[in-house]
Amino acid sequence: MVLASKKATRTAAEGLLALAQNERKAAIIELNCETDFVARNEIFQYLAQSLAKLALVVDGSPLSSGTFHVRPESLEEMTLNLDHPKLSGEKTVQNAITEVAAMMGENVKLRRGFAMSSPSYGVLSTYLHTSPQPGIGRIAGLLSLEVENQNASLDALERVGSELAMHVVAAKPVFLTKDLVSAEALAKEREILKSQAESTGKSQMAIEKMVEGRLRKYYEEVVLMEQKFIVNDALNVKTLLNNLSEEVGTPVRIGSFLRVEVGEGLQRLEASGAPEPLAQAA
Repeated sequence: MVLASKKATRTAAEGLLALAQNERKAAIIELNCETDFVARNEIFQYLAQSLAKLALVVDGSPLSSGTFHVRPESLEEMTLNLDHPKLSGEKTVQNAITEVAAMMGENVKLRRGFAMSSPSYGVLSTYLHTSPQPGIGRIAGLLSLEVENQNASLDALERVGSELAMHVVAAKPVFLTKDLVSAEALAKEREILKSQAESTGKSQMAIEKMVEGRLRKYYEEVVLMEQKFIVNDALNVKTLLNNLSEEVGTPVRIGSFLRVEVGEGLQRLEASGAPEPLAQAA
C-alpha cells in the first residue's frame, strides 16, 4: 500500500472501459493505469469488470433523463466480493484498487462511471470497440431506442440499436438534433466559418451564403440525427429511424446516447435538451 501510494501522483492515461448490463440498465466505468501492458493484464481486467457490475447497483447523479454519472467516490467505500486466484476475498473498492496498483507497480485509478436506464418500451443497445474479451474495451457506445407501442418488434429494434451504438462510436456525435446544438458551440463554429469565408475576398452577401452552406456541413458532422449512417451512407440517421418506425408500426426515437473513450471525454446528449456535461467528467 505504501508503494501504491507513492505512485498515486503519476499520470494514468491508459486503461480500459468495462461494461455491465442487466434488464434495467447498463453501467460503464473507466479504470486507468500508466501503460497498455497493465491494461492487458487479466487481474486489472477482472477488477474493472467487477467495478462495472458494482456500478449497476449504485444510484448515480442524473445528467439528464435516463443517463447518470456514477462518481468514483460513491463506489470507493463499497464492498467487493472478489473471486480471482490472485485477487480474492471481501474488500472495499479503494483497497482492491490499491492492491492491484501494488501488484502492477503502476498508478491505478477509477476515473469515472456512467449508467443508462433501459426505456419503458424499447431497447438499450451497447457496443464496445477494441474489445479483447466480452465486457471490456477502449471505446463504448450506448444508445436507447424508445417506442410508444409495447408490442413493437424487439428484433428490429435490437438490430438497428446495435448498429446505432456502433455508429455512435465511429461517428462521434455531440448533439442529438439540430435544435439541441448549444448556442455557444454554434457561435464558435459560425465565427470560424466566417473568418475562413472572409479570407476569400468575396462580397458580404457571398460570405453569408458560404457560412450558411458550411454550417449545414457542420450539422452533418456533429448532430446524430443528421449524420450519414455508417452502415449505409445513402441514409442519414433521421431517415433510418423513419424507416424503422414504418417497419415496426410505431414511432421510434432515440432517448439518449453516450460515447466514452479511454483517456478522453464523454459526448452525450439527450432529447430533453439538457446542457452538455463537461467532457472530462472524472
